[in-house]
Amino acid sequence: MKVRFYLNDRERVVETDSNRTLLEVLRTDLGLTGTKYGCGIGQCGTCTVLIDGKAKCACLTLIGQVNGRQVETVEGLSTGEALHPLQNSFVENHALQCGYCTPGMLMSAKGLLDRNPTPSEEEIKRAISGNLCRCTGYVQIVKAIQKASEKMR
Repeated sequence: MKVRFYLNDRERVVETDSNRTLLEVLRTDLGLTGTKYGCGIGQCGTCTVLIDGKAKCACLTLIGQVNGRQVETVEGLSTGEALHPLQNSFVENHALQCGYCTPGMLMSAKGLLDRNPTPSEEEIKRAISGNLCRCTGYVQIVKAIQKASEKMR
C-alpha cells in the first residue's frame, strides 16, 4: 500500500505492507531511530509520537492509519543544532539517566504543552502517565516539563 503523510512537517510517501506499524516504518524504512521500541503492546510509552498533535504509541499504529495525517517524532523537536526548550530543560534539570524513555516522555510533554501551555503538576503527571521510566522516579521529569512550560510562555 502507498501511504502519504506529513512527518516532522515534511511530506513523505512510503510504499509498504499494510500490516506494518508506524514504529517499524519510522525506524527501519525512514531511519528515524529516536522513537524507541519498548514493549510492543502500548504499555511503556517508549514509542510515543504525536499524530495530529496527540500522543500515540507508534507500536500500536498501523502505517495506513497515518495516511493524510501529521506525525511528529523526537527528531522534529530540534531545529538544526538548537534544541527544543523541552530538550534543554530535560538536560538542565537532570531529567534523564539511561535516556531510553526520554523520546517518548518528550513527545508526551510536547503534546501537553501544545494544548495547554500552563499545565498544573497533576496535568503533567497525567500526560506522562503512559510513559514508564525505570531510572529517575519522575520527580525531575515533572520538574523539567514545568520549567520548560515557563520558558516557552
